[in-house]
Amino acid sequence: MSGNKENANAKNSVPIGRGKGGAGRMMSKPVKAKDTLGTIKRIFLYMAHYRNKLIGVLLMVLLSSFFTIIGPYLIGVAIDDYIITTDFSGLILMSGIMIGAYVLTSLCTWLQNYYMIEISQQTVAKIRNDLFQKMQRLPLKYFDQKTHGELMSRLTNDVENVSNTLSNSTTQVFSSVIVLIGTVIAMFLLSPLLTGISLTIIPIMFLCTHLITKKTRKYFSGQQKSLGELNGLIEESISGQKVIKAFAKEEDILNDFDQHNEQFRHYAIRAQIYSGLIFPLMNVLNNISFALVAGAGGYLAANEIITVGVIASFANYIRQFTRPVNELANEFNMLLSAVAGAERVFEVLDEKEEPEDKVGAYDLIEANGKVSFNQVDFSYIKGVPILKKVSLNVKQGQMIALVGPTGAGKTTIINLLTRFYDIDEGEILIDGYAINEIKRNHLRSSLGIVLQDTYLFAESVKDNIRYGRLDATDEEMKEAAKLANAHHFIMKLPEGYDTILSEDGGGLSQGQRQLLAIARVILSNPSILILDEATSSVDTRTEIHIQEAMLNLMKGRTSFVIAHRLSTIENADVIVVINEGKIIEKGTHQELLGQEGFYNDLYRTQFNKLKEVSNI
Repeated sequence: MSGNKENANAKNSVPIGRGKGGAGRMMSKPVKAKDTLGTIKRIFLYMAHYRNKLIGVLLMVLLSSFFTIIGPYLIGVAIDDYIITTDFSGLILMSGIMIGAYVLTSLCTWLQNYYMIEISQQTVAKIRNDLFQKMQRLPLKYFDQKTHGELMSRLTNDVENVSNTLSNSTTQVFSSVIVLIGTVIAMFLLSPLLTGISLTIIPIMFLCTHLITKKTRKYFSGQQKSLGELNGLIEESISGQKVIKAFAKEEDILNDFDQHNEQFRHYAIRAQIYSGLIFPLMNVLNNISFALVAGAGGYLAANEIITVGVIASFANYIRQFTRPVNELANEFNMLLSAVAGAERVFEVLDEKEEPEDKVGAYDLIEANGKVSFNQVDFSYIKGVPILKKVSLNVKQGQMIALVGPTGAGKTTIINLLTRFYDIDEGEILIDGYAINEIKRNHLRSSLGIVLQDTYLFAESVKDNIRYGRLDATDEEMKEAAKLANAHHFIMKLPEGYDTILSEDGGGLSQGQRQLLAIARVILSNPSILILDEATSSVDTRTEIHIQEAMLNLMKGRTSFVIAHRLSTIENADVIVVINEGKIIEKGTHQELLGQEGFYNDLYRTQFNKLKEVSNI
């Protein structure tokens, strides 16, 4: 229902339902994270709402890390003080202490995971809630420029990616860092010389990790972006199946899908391949380090510089040292993937919302229906004007018909009246108040809109009608359906008013969906009506029923009617002819015919076509 309808032919325009992420797009390079540290900081700001639990998690991480670090030291003590000296009673005691340390390590690890899962799920629930609320506050033009699938991907895939990383990786990163630092300190205290030998391999580890993660960052970002595009294409193709089949474009859409699927596969394979390199590479370097320590340790022990227990402790510390390095490298990959997803989420959260109501904005409780357009200019894209100096005065209760060729600016006038878009210059008044001085919710509550493409929810018939006024009684709801000429066909449905409709009213004809939309508007009891080509997609017989319903709806109300069939607006109080964004003619049907101008030509052309059809 958007203003881009008028701008479809304009250069660089974005057609409705075909956002930047839709089918037919050329493959694009992945967008790298613009601010990795900033994104991580924002995630932790969300987590800070659960500060007490985070402190508990940190305490458990510290305890589990301590017991992990102390374990190898106890093994060395057991060897030097009890095994070599054959002190079995002491060995039993030391074994009990080691068992206790490992049990406590497992318990603390379980507790930290338990609390971290709670924190992560609460954090992600808040992010998802903020994102959904944000989407309700975004202007219509944002949704005109994005595909539904791309937005769904941000609400689902990207948020879930953040959830998995917070649940599985956050505590692992903290634990690995602490164990890494603690292990180095313990190694240094045992033998500075062996520590220096074992750490010679570390620069190579970090260099390899840096080179690999540089690649994985690029491909994980591309994977998330291409997944959003693929979802956009899938959602679009499902929604447009009738059009695809009607134009026999199955092969084209399959080729398009293959292109986007291949792009996703390209990034996904490379992201997994590069991330999969880390573990075997770290394992090789770990074994090299272990071999160096074993050889050097054996030489030092033979010369009685260190004990066998120290070598045993060092061997375990080397294993323990490389494990957190490996984990940090792997978790860093997951973190990069989550950051790429989180950044896409935060991009939406940072989008400019519809402007707030001005301080002291007017409460339009019940509009009378007087509308004025004064020298209104508007463009969807800067430098490409759609409306030019449009002026129009509408009296209370008048029926105003807007006619003109496709792209003339008819629907744009409606989009401006509803403040789906804001004007560039001029002013629009309702009852003498500029619409940007009226509270937006009050303004839109005063307007009743029936569009060409009616949207119905996957709810019962009565709930769809009651959407116009949620506190309406069943009697009021049924009376609205009767005034809309919808009661008769509703009673023929399997469950009558309780019949659950499929998504977007599937199973109902276009005319039946329109009648339900009219009933919804009748129930809302608006002061001003907007009927945007409400009968253009139905047959003549159904059109008669819809016109009767619309006449019931328009009684005593100011009405704006857009219609391609000029025969449907012959009784309008004022017919406004628009061409190329300008009002070129105004008057009644007879007055405009008498002028023998643009409207006369349009009417005669339609009349002659109908006459030709009737003679066939």
